[in-house]
Amino acid sequence: MDFVSDSLGCEHMTTILTFGTFDVLHVGHLRILERAASLGDRLAVGISSDALNFAKKGRLPVFPQNERMRLVSALRCVDSVFLEESLAQKRDYLLQHAADVLAMGDDWRGRFDEYSDICRVVYFERTPSVSTTEIIEKIRL
Repeated sequence: MDFVSDSLGCEHMTTILTFGTFDVLHVGHLRILERAASLGDRLAVGISSDALNFAKKGRLPVFPQNERMRLVSALRCVDSVFLEESLAQKRDYLLQHAADVLAMGDDWRGRFDEYSDICRVVYFERTPSVSTTEIIEKIRL
């Protein structure tokens, strides 16, 4: 286990937080979740709500939020999932879950550096040639 000492010298388990839609679950999703989990003891995953996805992308996910949450929570590397309803609440989610690390794909590089005052921010290289959008387009052909 990877323990972190707080300001009083007390040790606690390291909590990693990541966020995503995780629509049409694929190996790229699995790789980022496994790499995030390897950074600590607990991995909590914020699943973007259907409404948030519609606001961001102008379309609903292929799978509804309850199914995406169930799929991600079934993965061995994931300890808990929660619904992310607003991008503006990222700081609140990090604090609520007592995150030590925020782990994201490198397509978000620099966008979450503002949270480095409350946790370590890590960006992982995305899996080459794997994209949910491309998979959806291929299926529609």
